Amino acid sequence: MKILVCEPEKPPYVKEISEDVSDMQAVVGGYIEAVYFEEKGDALIFCNDEFLLNGSQPNRIVGELLIHGTFFVVGDTTNSIGEHVSCSLTDEQIEKYTEQFTPMVQQLTPQEVLAILFGMEEESQDFGMM
Repeated sequence: MKILVCEPEKPPYVKEISEDVSDMQAVVGGYIEAVYFEEKGDALIFCNDEFLLNGSQPNRIVGELLIHGTFFVVGDTTNSIGEHVSCSLTDEQIEKYTEQFTPMVQQLTPQEVLAILFGMEEESQDFGMM
């Protein structure tokens, strides 16, 4: 399965893994948690289930969440009996999510982080930060 891996302070990169949960856990360094962020429902991310407890470094903003530690983007589809299953990303999805997840939290100002998380226009908001 073709995935897009996002590690803290590194650009996103494509990796091939099996659909086995142990391979998925190896990418994030522990138990996985799914985070649905795509309105169309054709992709999701998996991150470490304990990223807030294990001291993981802030990584990227996904939807309205600041994800810590390594995560990966994977395709999402339904099988013949209607269950959601992970699948390879398409080339178009890889291009889209590479662009979306290239900005790293470390490259953003606190005002930009708040603007992304809360959907605010940073130039029109006073965040009370100097």
